Amino acid sequence: MTDHLIPPQSGGGDAGADPRHGRPPVHPAVSEAGRLLCAGTYLDAAYRDRVIDELYVHEERIAAPSYGFDATRVLAHALRARRIELAWAGGIIGAWLVGSLLTSGGLTLLLVPFLMLSLANWLRARRNPLVRFLGLLVRIYAWISLLLVVFGLWAAATGEALAVAEFLDFFSLTSGSSGYGSGGYGEYGRYSGSGDPSGSPVVWLTPAVFAAVVALVALQRGHAARIVSTELSPPRYADQANDPAESTQSPRFARVRARIRGEQHAPLVMYNINAPFTGAGAAFRPWQLSVELRPREGLDPGQKPQPVTNAHIVQRIVPLLHALRVPSPHGTRAAQDAVLDRLRELVVDECVFLPAVGLPHRDVAPLTPQQFAEHRLGAIEEGGERRRHFLRIRVGGWDENLVVTVFVRVHTQGRMLMLEVAPHVLLPVRTRFQNADAAAQRLLNNTWFGKAVEALAATPGSFAGSVATLGRGVASWWRIVTGGHGGARPEGPELSVRELAAQDDGSLFHLMDLARYLKTIQDRVVGGVTVALHESGWHTEEFAQRAVHVAEGGIYIQSMNNSAASFNGSNNTNTVGTSGRGRSGGN
Repeated sequence: MTDHLIPPQSGGGDAGADPRHGRPPVHPAVSEAGRLLCAGTYLDAAYRDRVIDELYVHEERIAAPSYGFDATRVLAHALRARRIELAWAGGIIGAWLVGSLLTSGGLTLLLVPFLMLSLANWLRARRNPLVRFLGLLVRIYAWISLLLVVFGLWAAATGEALAVAEFLDFFSLTSGSSGYGSGGYGEYGRYSGSGDPSGSPVVWLTPAVFAAVVALVALQRGHAARIVSTELSPPRYADQANDPAESTQSPRFARVRARIRGEQHAPLVMYNINAPFTGAGAAFRPWQLSVELRPREGLDPGQKPQPVTNAHIVQRIVPLLHALRVPSPHGTRAAQDAVLDRLRELVVDECVFLPAVGLPHRDVAPLTPQQFAEHRLGAIEEGGERRRHFLRIRVGGWDENLVVTVFVRVHTQGRMLMLEVAPHVLLPVRTRFQNADAAAQRLLNNTWFGKAVEALAATPGSFAGSVATLGRGVASWWRIVTGGHGGARPEGPELSVRELAAQDDGSLFHLMDLARYLKTIQDRVVGGVTVALHESGWHTEEFAQRAVHVAEGGIYIQSMNNSAASFNGSNNTNTVGTSGRGRSGGN
């Protein structure tokens, strides 16, 4: 181990295969978790904006490690989803404006209560109870206004002159609009020479124009559903070379993509000192143990314990971890190869954590194999604070939706052995993202009446939503051209797009698999350290007893400022410490 590295096993191809009949994990560029993250960029605008802001706008930030997915494909689809949404937003706003002109302002009467409904939805999403109550009042007023508008348009179309006059007088008082005053029929009175608005084509044109807007909203919803069901279907997603999201991109994206691809799976991790494990998920019961190295009893006369190095201890741990890939005997080789246990896809490699602070430019990060070898050789024995060597063990369960990564650090100093174990968990992707295929199929296979009703329900928020979309696009462009991020000093990752999309909890099955993976890996780590100490002539009984006690619930490293996210399964609850980084949107 002092002369060579553990072969990197980031997943995919023959590079991850090993002579112990291990099964290489799926390549991260075509994993199911990555596909769901790409689908999420079309479903959640807040998530899409966070992805673009972290990976595209802040060009100075080094990408977080991507465990089980390819961040470049997520960014490509996020940018494409934004371009598509901006085009639809411009079309919908144009439809409202042109429709208002065609109807001489008749369509604008519908727009006023629709905007109030959008405001009510925004207020309802706030956490303050008073603000939520205000949203309820706004919603009630908006529905009353909408009913009055619909009644007025119907009355004008049917020639109910008195009803029209009363409606227009009331609306002028409630909305403050003086254009429909009490002087006769106001604007509607000019629709026909006789003062009878029922003969005006504008009155009859308003429902037709509104129906056209509803149809445009329905087309927008269908377009997004077709992208998820066709271009992001598992067979099409596996064909990365023909992914339309990556085929039409700007030179800036090509530059950013090349950087992310060089950083996200590199064994040398350029980290943010305030969140060094960004990308690995939530810390799950990290623990450490220190014991004094004492000569083992029963040594031959004159025999002395051999010095034990960090590299030697790691060397004894690795074969025990590799052995976890071997299934139990099943009678035949075919039956043994058919075992689906995710431990067969166990990935074991070494990594070195290096702070991003101090780099002159992002492109000069020491990510080449030769540079990593140099840092690894210096870091494994030095026990430094900023540069740290870890043995990294990863299991990607549930199609990379449940990723368990255990970081192990061993250090000897002054005849003391320190063992640090930092398990991290990436919980499954949000339920909404997982249900993207089913939701798209349901929408596309719905009846025309069902599609019309859903589009009609979405139309009130279409104008405000389109304005917000254009505003977010302009704000993102403004941050790019004025932020100066391209020439800024490099920074470590601020957040992980995979962590943003993770659920706050999981099912009982997830909890059971998490416990099994961690228990198995930690037992093998403790076993490897014990073997290394025994072979070198050191006492091992105290270490083995204390390690079992600590790993099974004795003493854990507690974060001073981390929040706690519950990981629930049935009646069992474990606590997963989160880094406190903000999430976007809801589930």
